[in-house]
Amino acid sequence: MLAKVYTFTVVGIEAYPVEVEVDISPGLPQFNIVGLPDSVVKESKERIRSALKNSGYEFPMERITINLAPAQLKKEGAGFDLPIAIGILMASELIPSSGIDHPLFITGELSLDGYVKPVYGTLSMAVRAKQDGVEAMIIPEGNASEASLVGEDLKVYPVKNLREAVMFLTGNLVIEPHIVDRDRLFKESPPLRIDFSEVRGQHHAKRGLEVAAAGGHNVIMIGPPGTGKTMLAQRLPGILPPLTFEESLETTRVYSIAGLLGNIPMVTVRPFRNPHHSISYAGLIGGGAVPRPGEVSLAHNGVLFLDEFPEFNRSILELLRQPMEDGKVTISRATTTITYPARFMLVAAMNPCPCGYFGYSQRGCTCSIQQVLRYRGRISGPIMDRIDIQIDVPALSYVDLVEKSASSEESSESIRERVIKAREIQLRRLSGTGIFCNAFLTVSHINTFCNLTSSSKKLIKEAIKQLGLSARAYHRVLKVARTIADLEGKGAIDDHHILEAIQYRSIDRKLSPT
Repeated sequence: MLAKVYTFTVVGIEAYPVEVEVDISPGLPQFNIVGLPDSVVKESKERIRSALKNSGYEFPMERITINLAPAQLKKEGAGFDLPIAIGILMASELIPSSGIDHPLFITGELSLDGYVKPVYGTLSMAVRAKQDGVEAMIIPEGNASEASLVGEDLKVYPVKNLREAVMFLTGNLVIEPHIVDRDRLFKESPPLRIDFSEVRGQHHAKRGLEVAAAGGHNVIMIGPPGTGKTMLAQRLPGILPPLTFEESLETTRVYSIAGLLGNIPMVTVRPFRNPHHSISYAGLIGGGAVPRPGEVSLAHNGVLFLDEFPEFNRSILELLRQPMEDGKVTISRATTTITYPARFMLVAAMNPCPCGYFGYSQRGCTCSIQQVLRYRGRISGPIMDRIDIQIDVPALSYVDLVEKSASSEESSESIRERVIKAREIQLRRLSGTGIFCNAFLTVSHINTFCNLTSSSKKLIKEAIKQLGLSARAYHRVLKVARTIADLEGKGAIDDHHILEAIQYRSIDRKLSPT
């Protein structure tokens, strides 16, 4: 007998429907799976055989053929276990197909005792199911809250084991659709544990990070060891605007595919990713034998912090160009192309030289100018051009470090209020353009929204002459100036906005021995 059930396979961040056809016919006992399955799918026959037997069902000793359509789409993951097992039981007439009046979408991994384990990418499956008008899905209990985020239009039926799924399909068990309170999830977001008020001094750096947060700009901090660069970076997510539901859903899909959700059904705070400088290509950008999102995608809608920036492999850093410009990563394989979202704020930190003290009078630098140039040359010009804000983080004075109290420093909450107001101005200005903050302004947008006065043009001309700014760096100065004006609630870009934006190009200034 022939039976059909449906499931999904996930490619990149997108889910694609798969028709699982099960045919049981007389002949020597065989179990064949066709339709471009990977090794995990091929191994499912042993899991399914044991799960059926240990759940009290007889495994058919006949010729079993499983076809996964469309045949040209590669099928990956253990989520095919449960739909194949249900298909076998339907083809064996242990589950009556006549009582099912709509396509049956199922996903889940089976353990040998019939327990249904959670699978990766369930949220992407639910999103695609809702888009396609699917009425209901049977999924592992551990994925129920995640899949229910798409809303009540899709009925999500969670099951603990294979026997429970069969009893539900035969009408011997009633399972209520799982519903999750999305508003409650947002309200229960963990409070900020670290605050900008804990960082003593460094007012110039804090101001630079405020501007970066207000416009979504990439930023690099340069300073000797122990000046608070990491502390500042860790507190940046606390001054960014809260995630919208759409942003949260996008980020949650990435974490679902990577298998990093754990017991949290939804990512409700902006991610902060801090990979070590020894990270590989696949670890940072994504990919691998079984493609998975990299750190740039795990930082989607959040912050990617790269400490000791020059210590990263230069060829790996060059791979940041595409996500920094396009907000996505494309990984090409012989049979397919995978795209992951990667719209993040890059925050990099570095010492000014190998010993860490070039240009600082408190401690003498032991490096030659050639060593300093070679050290900074590990970061290419094209990468540096894509970083809008460059901040000097000097060593703290005794007064800032010891005598000033934490109460004299501004809190993250008050900074965040100004950032949110600036972002609201940008959203109104950019309505209908498809972009949401100044960091992603195109050249045409810059020409429209960043008009300069004659005096401002003179300032920019002199900066290009003195600092040797590229065309990209010139446009980034204008974007930052636009953000500074937004923080002040000003419609026009004044001279002091341009001057402050130019100050945030510290690495562009010529090196000079001290």
